[in-house]
Amino acid sequence: MTAPPRPIDGGVDAVLLDVGGVFHLPDHTRMLAALARLGLPEPRDLDRAHYEAVAAMECAGRDGGVVWHTYIASYGRACGVPEADVDNACAVLHAAFTMENTWSRVIPGSREALRRLAEAGYELAIVSNADGTVEQRLGDEEICQVGPGPGVEVRLVVDSHVVGVEKPDPAIFRHALDALGVDPARAVHVGDTPAADVAGAIAAGARPVLVDPYDLHAGVGCTKVTSLAAVVELLGPR
Repeated sequence: MTAPPRPIDGGVDAVLLDVGGVFHLPDHTRMLAALARLGLPEPRDLDRAHYEAVAAMECAGRDGGVVWHTYIASYGRACGVPEADVDNACAVLHAAFTMENTWSRVIPGSREALRRLAEAGYELAIVSNADGTVEQRLGDEEICQVGPGPGVEVRLVVDSHVVGVEKPDPAIFRHALDALGVDPARAVHVGDTPAADVAGAIAAGARPVLVDPYDLHAGVGCTKVTSLAAVVELLGPR
């Protein structure tokens, strides 16, 4: 059973948020089709496969190609791909993951949790390692947008492809915090990847909150939560 989250000490003015694993997960229909092509039955918990793959990435170093291959291979293993078939399965899974809009399953409750953070008075910004389309996708899904709109209003969306720097480089966090006018010590960053989100936030002087719904990161010494909704309860009103 997941332990209660550690409290956040001190005042918080801003909440920075990752996208994958916080708002988005791989689309079930698309991934189940890929698994069916591999002759595999439907896993009991397809969402868990993402978080298990993220946990496996922690041992993959910093080379982007190695990290991505580790994620795909570990996702396959979590879905039941036999070890002897992992290399062949990676080609099928890679094709599914790189199709447009694969990362389109909106995590239940995440929209509502973001709205509650806004209503609680926090400055909000998205900080994502992405491909240049994350702001458009978040807007299309009515999760959030910069300025008024159907989703939650956030101050800015920082896409690594657009700004030319990615997590865990502290510069991407500082880019967001400078735009918000918030001291890093008064900000938290919510993400699902220790190497990118936790390490990057700490390097920037912010406080990390790790989304770890299956308690797969026992050795990570920061506040952990099961979902974005739990962050709302953790922080309370500003």
